[in-house]
Amino acid sequence: MATATYPPPPPFYRLYKDYLQNPKSAPEPPPPIEGTYVCFDFKKELRSLNRELQLHILELADVLVERPSQYARQVEEISLIFKNLHHLLNSLRPHQARATLIHILELQIQRRKEALEDIKRRREEARRLLKESLGTLDGQ
Repeated sequence: MATATYPPPPPFYRLYKDYLQNPKSAPEPPPPIEGTYVCFDFKKELRSLNRELQLHILELADVLVERPSQYARQVEEISLIFKNLHHLLNSLRPHQARATLIHILELQIQRRKEALEDIKRRREEARRLLKESLGTLDGQ
């Protein structure tokens, strides 16, 4: 059984076999991505910043106990972490707004279906009462 030091090349390398003879034979690059996209995981970044904030607050407490005159640098670092957290949370707001809107619309659809069923039930009840009243009037 043979082992290789490096993994095999990706299968699409065959698309470029005639590139040296004819540079136009290579496929076109994919089109650029339209709009905005997320490159980093928000949850992971928020957790990382939260841990970093906790450590800096502990360091600030140590600095305030040991060297009270040198707290300004720690406060600036904590301020920067808060700014980064604030930026990440603000970039999540459109997703939250979209999810909230979807939830509200689903509730509205459910309420309208329930109202429609109630209207149908009351209509049938009204028809039944009309038939009964017509039957009693005809019977008199």
